[in-house]
Amino acid sequence: MVLSAQFDDSPFDLDHPAITYRTRPSSSVVDALNARVQAGQVSLPYDDTTGYLKPVLSALNVSVDSQIVVFSKTSLQSNVIQPRNPRVIYFNDSVVVAWVRGGFIEIAAHDPAQGAVFYRVLRSMTGPPALFRDDGCLQCHNSFATLGVPGFLAKSIPSALDGNPLPWLGNYLTDHRSPITERWAGWYVTGKAGTRRHLGNAPVVDRNIDDVKIEDANLNLADLRSRFDTSGYLSPHSDVVALLVFDHQIRMMNLLTRIGWQARTLAHDGRSDTAIVTALRDTAIETVDYMLFVDEAPLAGVSGTSGFAESFIKRGPRDSKGRSLRDFDLKQRLFTNPCSYMIYSEAFAQLPLAAKRAIYQRLWDVLSGSVRTPKYTRLSAADRDRIIEILRETKRDFADQAPRTTVQGPA
Repeated sequence: MVLSAQFDDSPFDLDHPAITYRTRPSSSVVDALNARVQAGQVSLPYDDTTGYLKPVLSALNVSVDSQIVVFSKTSLQSNVIQPRNPRVIYFNDSVVVAWVRGGFIEIAAHDPAQGAVFYRVLRSMTGPPALFRDDGCLQCHNSFATLGVPGFLAKSIPSALDGNPLPWLGNYLTDHRSPITERWAGWYVTGKAGTRRHLGNAPVVDRNIDDVKIEDANLNLADLRSRFDTSGYLSPHSDVVALLVFDHQIRMMNLLTRIGWQARTLAHDGRSDTAIVTALRDTAIETVDYMLFVDEAPLAGVSGTSGFAESFIKRGPRDSKGRSLRDFDLKQRLFTNPCSYMIYSEAFAQLPLAAKRAIYQRLWDVLSGSVRTPKYTRLSAADRDRIIEILRETKRDFADQAPRTTVQGPA
């Protein structure tokens, strides 16, 4: 019997011939937009208050209601970020756009092959704006926190009244496994988190405190008008549902990049597809566990304020019974049907076939009940049946590939 190795998140060589992250042209949605802008096919009019923010969001099909707000000085533009002038972030399934008043627009796109690729939007006085690639962001966005690949991350760090982080009071990486009680320090949060108490909305007044106290006044905010002047922003919200979805999505993106890069490097080394699937087993287990929310922190009666939840669920696809992987539960868990909607993403669609096969084999093993490890008991028989039925109708290659012979080994 071969025991499963621990999931490997050691750093990749960005210059590996199968990857060539720094030199291979990227093909993200931002590259496509920049080409259209430079060709004069798309106009990005400049606004004196928010710069190119609104037209960039529109051109990238990113909704304003996805806005989430961070006041901690933990980004490239820390010199202008503080609780009265926070940084706002918008996102969809493939791109994250950030802006701060008095600064510039930052974009991180999930390139289907290369993982997270970073850009700045710079104003031109003589022509259209340029969307420049900026690999300097890798200083923070290529580490163990991003699974050893260029990726996305969110942190929860208590921060002072001037926005400076106070990591000795807490320094948490955040994804959907994180307890709500550890989330969103240094962030603003609007909406109701139910009976779960979080660290949001709380700039630290006394730097000498030993621990951060969660005050009732910092919970269940309808909007942020009482916290800073929101008139110069596109929305007064930092929606709790959007935050929960963002927390899930960023690690899911990184896992897809990780398994894709592993498959490419193994293929470069001359491995057969069957050998690659076997070699990817541990990464596939990690990816599928996360995809199925196996270790999700429990929720308790969440509701948002910006309309994000309502617009998110409309993006489908849906099966013949009207069910979708985007349907929210929000009472006890994030989604009604606990399987990540990122399975429909372009990044998933363009995974090497061996990587996709490894994921589907493990996904089928878990959903069919052939894997009986105790951690999967939180997926009820009804959950599994619904997910299988939805995927069979909405993800054709799952139906085609899932029933194949699986890689044998312990769960």
